[in-house]
Amino acid sequence: MTDTSIISKAQSWLNSNIDEESKTKIQQLLDASDSSELVDSFYKDLEFGTGGLRGVMGIGSNRMNVYTVGMATQGLANYLLACFPGEEIKVAITHDSRINNTLFAETTANVLTANGIKVKYFEEMRPTPMLSYAIRHYGCKSGVMITASHNPKEYNGYKAYWEDGGQIVAPHDKNIIMEVQKIKSIDDVKWDKNDALIEYIGQEMDLTYLNDIKKFSLSPKAILNQRDMCIVFSPIHGASGKMVPAALKTFGFENIHVVKEQEQPDGTFPTVVYPNPEEAEALSLSLKLAKEVNAELVLACDPDGDRYAAAIPNEKGEYELLNGNHTGSILTYYLLNQWREHGLFTGEQFMVNTIVTTELIEEICRGFNIPCYRVLTGFKNIAAIIRELEGKKQFVGGGEESYGFLVGDAVRDKDGVSACAMLAEVVAYYKEKGMTLFDVLAEIYQEYGFYKESLISVTKKGKDGAEQIQQLMHGFRTNRPEAINGTKVVKVIDVKESKLYNIAEGTEEDLDMDKSNVIQFYLEDGSKISARPSGTEPKIKYYISVNEHLPNRDAYRKVEASLTEKINGLKKFFE
Repeated sequence: MTDTSIISKAQSWLNSNIDEESKTKIQQLLDASDSSELVDSFYKDLEFGTGGLRGVMGIGSNRMNVYTVGMATQGLANYLLACFPGEEIKVAITHDSRINNTLFAETTANVLTANGIKVKYFEEMRPTPMLSYAIRHYGCKSGVMITASHNPKEYNGYKAYWEDGGQIVAPHDKNIIMEVQKIKSIDDVKWDKNDALIEYIGQEMDLTYLNDIKKFSLSPKAILNQRDMCIVFSPIHGASGKMVPAALKTFGFENIHVVKEQEQPDGTFPTVVYPNPEEAEALSLSLKLAKEVNAELVLACDPDGDRYAAAIPNEKGEYELLNGNHTGSILTYYLLNQWREHGLFTGEQFMVNTIVTTELIEEICRGFNIPCYRVLTGFKNIAAIIRELEGKKQFVGGGEESYGFLVGDAVRDKDGVSACAMLAEVVAYYKEKGMTLFDVLAEIYQEYGFYKESLISVTKKGKDGAEQIQQLMHGFRTNRPEAINGTKVVKVIDVKESKLYNIAEGTEEDLDMDKSNVIQFYLEDGSKISARPSGTEPKIKYYISVNEHLPNRDAYRKVEASLTEKINGLKKFFE
């Protein structure tokens, strides 16, 4: 029996001023013998998670459609008008290549202008970092990026940004949700656009953005010497197809090969199972081209261009994918070395990473005597630290394990465009020294410890799945494991409760940290496992980190094999 509240919500949508096609679809859901789709479509409203508003496209309150986009935008408009009374309010808008992205972006613009808010609208799709950049460049109070990042083609989403160019954080996120919840009917949304309030952003913004990120380049001489270095790039049918090659050329690289089969924007992502650069399968065409042209670096971005991935030839000449912890550690090590070499340190610099990102980055920062702030998952929390310290300290760079990194503070979100250019610079710099990135990793591991990480994502679909995930997290808190894969748990950090439990000593202490539904288990051998439900998808993620001393660089692969074996054992515990 379907919950009466779900039926009531579906009926309220059916009786509102929506289009006839949508009404027909809702009636079909109400009439169907299997009510699971009805339940999943209406059992809750889409909420802002770590990635904003995101969901499967379709009709219903728990789906991405013009009505949920309109209601979210009306809530955003109401909040902006309340926050900035009497001020000129501008909101920047763009989108990537996903299905319905133009429709959802135009819907957003229509509702905002209907509320008297000016819109800066990109004439063509552009990557997420360029939206973040445009917000600050044009003095906007907010911004909206229509994207579902690296999710499957059935998904779309709505990333909301604040005036600092960062994704919306507390208290604004909760306040906007409260404003949306005040809208009792689709009919409460102002839909009549005002074309006079829309200004278009053309290609002039591209050059401005590129010139600003070029300022963070630290080794122009190495790039000049290695300008013919062969680079392969794929936008995976997304919005970065123009901007990453342009950024590489702006930095000084000339030998760039774009994967033709994935160059054109296409929201059906026809050549990949998932448009996610974290998945090796998504880079198969890139690696094929790399072998043909003998590339020294392979780069790829997800559809909205905020995440990036990389692969390089290993000692056997085979292309090996680097994960986000690898590239984040390499970029951190390179940046800090170069800042020191150029005499740029003043004692006011800092870096940031997230609590599920490798602790190796902290160790590197400690070695350079540079503070590294650790924040909750989500790049919006990194942006919040940058904003908090703006004018007081200088942000060098920072990132998260999920292929996100930001160099400098021109952008306030992860920037796959500038990260690709900077990583190419790193390869060129160390090539001048006769080193590959694996040599660099060995150098880092020998000095700071060999850290290896892995991620398990367990998907639980629909309303039942969401409840199962909550039960799992509840179980971790009420019945904590004494050992994981035969190794004792010595410490537990419950981020939701802001508590540290020292199991070995039988003590607990309060932690001064923001709350989030994350629990971390520290093992006797130095391993760490973090469990976190996804903020935008029905899944639970387990972040596994192990470490060991690297006695010398020649032991790289042997120690790596040992750590991989340890990770595989921990994986079995959670899978």
